[in-house]
Amino acid sequence: MTGGVGETSYSRNSSLQKKASDMMKHIILETVQEVCLTTKSKSIGIADLGCSSGPNTLSNVKEIIETVQRISQNNIPEFRVFLNDLPTNDFNAIFQALPDFRHQLKSAVPSNIYIAAYPGSFYGRLFPDHCLHFIYSTYSLHRLSRIPPGIYDEQGRSMNKDNIYISEKSSPLVSEAYFKQFQEDYSLFLSSRSEELVSGGKMVLILLGREGFHHADRGNTFFWKILSKSLTNLVSKGDLEKERLDSYEVHFYAPCKEEIEDMVNREGSFEVDRLEMFEVEKNIIGNGMSYGTMVAMTVRAIQESMVAHHFGEAIIESLFEEYGRLVDEEMAKEEIRPISFLLGSYETLTWNIYEFRTFNIKSLGSESI
Repeated sequence: MTGGVGETSYSRNSSLQKKASDMMKHIILETVQEVCLTTKSKSIGIADLGCSSGPNTLSNVKEIIETVQRISQNNIPEFRVFLNDLPTNDFNAIFQALPDFRHQLKSAVPSNIYIAAYPGSFYGRLFPDHCLHFIYSTYSLHRLSRIPPGIYDEQGRSMNKDNIYISEKSSPLVSEAYFKQFQEDYSLFLSSRSEELVSGGKMVLILLGREGFHHADRGNTFFWKILSKSLTNLVSKGDLEKERLDSYEVHFYAPCKEEIEDMVNREGSFEVDRLEMFEVEKNIIGNGMSYGTMVAMTVRAIQESMVAHHFGEAIIESLFEEYGRLVDEEMAKEEIRPISFLLGSYETLTWNIYEFRTFNIKSLGSESI
């Protein structure tokens, strides 16, 4: 993510994630309440995996703490809050916001609140055994730990040329490689978290996904197709070398409902409490900007560092200007329907019936998404 608080920072361009997670906020808070009432612990361990930076991080923490304070009455526990992301995350921006965060909590019943950063990949162990009561992650688990090695041939050349992610032109071997990497990562994530949760602990995960088995849908996958086309257009203009494009792939995977439930079932550490799909509608009003421009700003805030590292910073402005233009063009032809999944689960050795519902968010207000 792009750090700081500048115009292209994640902090300024994450209101889409905020609105979407707000839609599911009641589930997060209900789950926290269930954990507190079940465990009755005097010290609650909470982890935000993939916290990034910006206002969303501490806003979520604040609501969780206030919920626990409200139901605990005279037996308010202490809070151990662990904020996790990769070491390159802008943790300083979060810490600089802590004085205001604590001031906002002053009107509530006082509690001992300890907040710490835990840099590292969540694809593996992060915390000591059985120290967490509640884990949540919003819009992080669709990012893979690495580019799937299976997309390269014996000479190390990509079998997915002219694409940066799975498309309708991709070989079935490419789809299989991405799916295999998702299985490997997600299994490791689940097994690691099962060691870190206390008995009775729970997780709530929100991630991007797709509706059916076909990988090249007109949803989250389609946005990668547009970015690939934007890069190709720069190649045709002579602003980018084709060899650089042929060697660029993204570490992303949008699973479908069946793949998520199958992975939880296979790994065996957790029982699914609920699995819900929701969609953000496109009737967004935003400072006179087009929908494509707002999407481009969101994608830039997430992808800029990786794109700049591979292609150089010189193409960034022209790339995302082209990207926004192409998104608007496609939206004029046909709707793009990116969806998200919410997975609520708790540690167990059995399987449970899940709920499956569709939600719509009518408007995202005037902020950039």
